[in-house]
Amino acid sequence: MSAVHGTTGAGGPGATAPGRPGPSGALAGRSELGVAAFLAALGVLVLVDALGLHAPYSQSDPVGPKTVPYVVAALLVVCAVVLAVDVLRGGRGESEGGEDVDLTHPTDWRTVLPLVAVFAANIALVDTLGWVLSGTLLFFGSVVALGSRHYVRDLVISALLALGSFYGFYLGLGIPLPAGLLEGVL
Repeated sequence: MSAVHGTTGAGGPGATAPGRPGPSGALAGRSELGVAAFLAALGVLVLVDALGLHAPYSQSDPVGPKTVPYVVAALLVVCAVVLAVDVLRGGRGESEGGEDVDLTHPTDWRTVLPLVAVFAANIALVDTLGWVLSGTLLFFGSVVALGSRHYVRDLVISALLALGSFYGFYLGLGIPLPAGLLEGVL
């Protein structure tokens, strides 16, 4: 039978991997509340961080570097509240009909671990190398970890993305990203 008639298929909501017991207790089927709590905490963190930004007095543009973080923080908190209310009212996420994911397969650590390493390296190196170089490593490392083998093309595109985002933030939003080793060149 289909989900329309009251039962779910192998990938439907509440499905578990074979051999694993299903969730039980008061929070059974409400794991989305954890996502809502994470979104709310992230929204508060963004708001607190935005309160610490200092805009120059000479800035006449009403949309300065403080506006976007305030909007993002508000949207995160609103999404958290809407998600929590929906889950508490019994709302369930729809299973993806065209999703080609087999929940019985284990995590692909050969992809996940290099991605985590690339993100951690970017965090560690962004102040030293600057955004353009560390961003290039981030983008290039990500596509290689995800399986691309077009190294020259990927390196060029990664460098262009990092350089474009550097100038997009600096010229478009007035937010300087660290130049690092390229200080004076950019």
